[in-house]
Amino acid sequence: MLGARDLIDSAIANGRPPGAVLVTGRAGEIDQTYATGCLATGGAPVTTDSVFDLASLTKVLATLPSILRLANDQALDFDDPVVRYLPAFGGGVRDSVTIRQLLSHTSGLPDGYAFYELDTDEEQRWQAVPQVPLVAAPGSSMVYSDIGFLLLGMIVEEITGVGLDSAAHALVFGPLGMTETRFRPPNEWLPRCAATERDARGVAKVGVVHDENAESLGGVAGHAGLFSTGPDVARYLAAWCEPTINGLVRPEIRAEALRCQTAHLPARRGLGWTLRGDRWDHMGRDWPWTAVGHTGFTGTSAALDPPSGHWAVLLTNEVHLGRDARVIVALRREVHDALAADF
Repeated sequence: MLGARDLIDSAIANGRPPGAVLVTGRAGEIDQTYATGCLATGGAPVTTDSVFDLASLTKVLATLPSILRLANDQALDFDDPVVRYLPAFGGGVRDSVTIRQLLSHTSGLPDGYAFYELDTDEEQRWQAVPQVPLVAAPGSSMVYSDIGFLLLGMIVEEITGVGLDSAAHALVFGPLGMTETRFRPPNEWLPRCAATERDARGVAKVGVVHDENAESLGGVAGHAGLFSTGPDVARYLAAWCEPTINGLVRPEIRAEALRCQTAHLPARRGLGWTLRGDRWDHMGRDWPWTAVGHTGFTGTSAALDPPSGHWAVLLTNEVHLGRDARVIVALRREVHDALAADF
């Protein structure tokens, strides 16, 4: 069986992804940090401090822990109705949708909505977010929804009185020492940012969020927009291997996030996290059933198994070469199977 590094090297040699960073460890100890490939086709080499667009890892690195910290401080309850914080969301059955349902993707909201296609300004696009119609009865199905996490980000902002970027820094990144994680990377970070998809002119995005909705909403959104490095994401995953997430939340809050919230449905979701056996599970065959994870559309992924303490970060810029995700989907599973052999 090929090792994780060999699998990544082989994929890059075969043309995609362009580059990758792999960081693995157990609890607070790093086992390996591996960087290979390039930031863009024919570009500078990827290094361990290269910055990647995390895409939907934003959900579990910024929005989820911000909500958990607010729950820990009793500023909200998971079963609070969304309308309590966002009155514009309400009306009819929508009044019953809860924060827990947004976190577990069981709110009845659709998977997405093209806010970026609206012929309006940024403020008006934000006003449209709470107005997206439900497509199912709350709690009746699991539909992975960017809109739900957009709303969660708005709830964080409503409670804290500051933008999600500032709130996440104060509540999560700062306390965990994640100095290389932020929305809207500054100009000095651009030389080490991995390029994402090219536009119609052939110009790739560098340091600008790939997700069209997040970009049209100003680059700070609850579902996408976060940038980080492999070691910083690793620092975050290692914190989850502690019962209190390194002192950020009480053990029962952490346990609730890791518990299956969808046992009544053909899905396995925690609060934010994807659990083993869910259709979005990327951890291959051999990771423990207690493991959780998440992926990002740009080619990123994170996985951790709290009981054993094992975790893994795989950051790639696969989307630089287009939106056909077949290679990265297969590569993630192969890499995680290879890593599981060392558990």
